[in-house]
Amino acid sequence: MELLDVVDENNNLTGIKEDKEIIHQKGLWHRESAIWIMNENGEMLFQKRAASKKQNPNKWALTAGHVDVGEEPIDTMVREIQEELGVNVEKEKFSKILVEKEKIFSPESNTINARFTEHYFTIVPYKISDYKIQLSELSEVKYFSIEEIEKIIENKDENYVFSTKKYMQKVLPYLKERREKLCVEK
Repeated sequence: MELLDVVDENNNLTGIKEDKEIIHQKGLWHRESAIWIMNENGEMLFQKRAASKKQNPNKWALTAGHVDVGEEPIDTMVREIQEELGVNVEKEKFSKILVEKEKIFSPESNTINARFTEHYFTIVPYKISDYKIQLSELSEVKYFSIEEIEKIIENKDENYVFSTKKYMQKVLPYLKERREKLCVEK
C-alpha cells in the first residue's frame, strides 16, 4: 500500500490520505514529481520503465514518482533518484521549472491519473555506467540530446512518455538555455 495525500483541483491539501491504487481508480487529484536530469554534455537522462509496470510498461520516461503522505515534491525527487538510479543528488542542486496539472486516462490499467506534477531540473556528473538501476522499476537508462527528444515528440513516438505539447513547448527552451549556459561554463 502506498498512501498519498489527496488534493483539490487547485492543488490544496484536503486532509484525505488514500492508497495510490484507489486514487487512480477514482481519478482523485494528487501530487507527483519529475526531474529533467542533464549530464555535463548537455544530454538528458531517460529511463525505460520495466515491463511489469501497470502504466506505460517498456516506455521511456523521466525520473518521476508519486509524492508520499507528508512528503514535499522536491524530497520525492531525491528519494526517487536514489531508489531508481542508485545515485545521490542533493535537492539544493535542483531548479524548479513548473507545476503541470493534467488528467490522463490509461486504457492499459483503466485508471485516471489526475495529478499535479512539480517538474525540476538538475545537472549531474554521472555516466550511464554510474547508475545502479532498480530492476523492479526500470530496465535501462540512456542519455538523449535535446534534438533527439524534439524528433521523438515531432514523430509522436509512442515508445516515449511525455506530457502535453503545451508543457513541452515551455520546457524545451528552458533545457536549451541550460545547455547553452553549461557549454559556456566549460
